[in-house]
Amino acid sequence: MDTDAVLALLKDVAEEVINPRFQALASGDIHHKGPGDLVTIADHEAEVLITDALLAAYPDAVVLGEEAASADASVLDRFAGAEHAFTVDPVDGTKNFVSGSPDHAVMVAELQGGDVVRSWIWQPQHEMAYVAERGAGAFRNGERLVRPPLGDVVRGVTSRRTWIGRALGTLRELELTWVCCGVDYPHLVEGDADYVVYWKTKPWDHAPGSLLLTEAGGHLGTFAGAPYRPQNQEPRGLLAAADRATYDLVRGLIPSLPGL
Repeated sequence: MDTDAVLALLKDVAEEVINPRFQALASGDIHHKGPGDLVTIADHEAEVLITDALLAAYPDAVVLGEEAASADASVLDRFAGAEHAFTVDPVDGTKNFVSGSPDHAVMVAELQGGDVVRSWIWQPQHEMAYVAERGAGAFRNGERLVRPPLGDVVRGVTSRRTWIGRALGTLRELELTWVCCGVDYPHLVEGDADYVVYWKTKPWDHAPGSLLLTEAGGHLGTFAGAPYRPQNQEPRGLLAAADRATYDLVRGLIPSLPGL
């Protein structure tokens, strides 16, 4: 499938099974996978449709869907060793979706030899499409994206609630992200934040945004300083930054955060 065809797939699936449920979920449409971890009928149906389409086009690829991995952890092992793979996050930001917030997204990333080579983020309520191709750039609704220069004040955000309000060195206090990687990474690329500190590192959350960020001039790596590799499945800690200098600066201050 060419890049436009995959984006069209995400848009079609969203129109078919996600948008009709937005602000219209019944109580039976929402379930708890674990404490504070929600899943909806839209997540399940969208993942099946996207996965089936990708496997029809690429029968030898491993498709790692968030809900499939929740049901069978062995798919993570197959993904880790796959030469050709996809990640699928059918409704990223499920809590936002359930609460009626438009800040949610449908995301897919393609990996070849461990590298993310193409990625797609579709924000159905905002009607914003973010697409990246390795070596070819990052795009928003077809227009090339380049991360703007930093301003006078470096703004950091985090999705880890216990870190909100913490200041790293002399930097301003950490604020809350948009609580959805499919919204966070675009905001970072567009200059609405200068770095994001993440605790959880699930590949379906970060693989799509990783390519968007790096193709726009940003940097994503672990707390230990290694480049981000979705198949390595680092257990905890990612730092996304506007550029490599900001990453290096903030990474040196990370040990001051509690709970590491």
